[in-house]
Amino acid sequence: MKKYLALVLALVMTLSLFVACTSSEEEGDDSTEAGTADGTTAAAETDEAKSDGVMTYAEYAAASTETEVVVETYIQAKQAWYESDGVGMATFYTQDYDGAYFIYNMPCTEDEYEQLAIGTKIKVTGYKSEWSGEYEITDATFEIEDGTYVAEATDLTSVFGDDNLVDYQNIFFSVTGLTVEAIGQDDDGNDVAFYYSYDGSGSEGDDLYFNVSLNGTTYTFTVESYLCDSSTDVYNAVEALNVGDVIDVEGFLYWYEGVNPHITSVSTSES
Repeated sequence: MKKYLALVLALVMTLSLFVACTSSEEEGDDSTEAGTADGTTAAAETDEAKSDGVMTYAEYAAASTETEVVVETYIQAKQAWYESDGVGMATFYTQDYDGAYFIYNMPCTEDEYEQLAIGTKIKVTGYKSEWSGEYEITDATFEIEDGTYVAEATDLTSVFGDDNLVDYQNIFFSVTGLTVEAIGQDDDGNDVAFYYSYDGSGSEGDDLYFNVSLNGTTYTFTVESYLCDSSTDVYNAVEALNVGDVIDVEGFLYWYEGVNPHITSVSTSES
């Protein structure tokens, strides 16, 4: 069970949804090329120079867990802002030209959260942590810097099933030609295409889980309700799925005991 659920009973949430939840066409015009073999994205321009003391993505990836890291990165999506013991916090999906960083429970005021628009450049100082296979930056502080970058989805269709898929962790990605598989059965014994909550015990408004297959392997994808709630296009699209549908998706390559992407867009495949 994801650790966010442990917070919800105690926290007052103010949701702010990422624009990709409603339409991928609303994203910015800046782009990256397809992912490279070492798990980074090829820069849309020459490699971005880092400030003094700031790690490259390769240096961050090589760093041990529980060590301090300093990165410059760009907001790609925002989860809900909330207060804990009087301190504002939020979680961010971020990316630079070479890789992605998941920033968990970073303190910020509500006003700061509103300032952190998609594409905003920030310098983050925190600790590289690992939770159930997911690498993230925790206990972080940030500074807003000059610069804007919004990544296009990196096509990972050919990489799914490869051992190096984890090297693309947290990146904004796309996969095409997925077949929707049954995730379970209803009370009448009929196959169902999605669950509310991971075990089907939830209700509308909770996270959505659904299974898809590609090249003979089945994966579980998630619509994270803190990121894309029940009013968003992607949430409604998953609720409308049928077993056997062929779909294309976009989202963030989150990891939980294996690949467990957070999906922000679902559409019918043209293939």
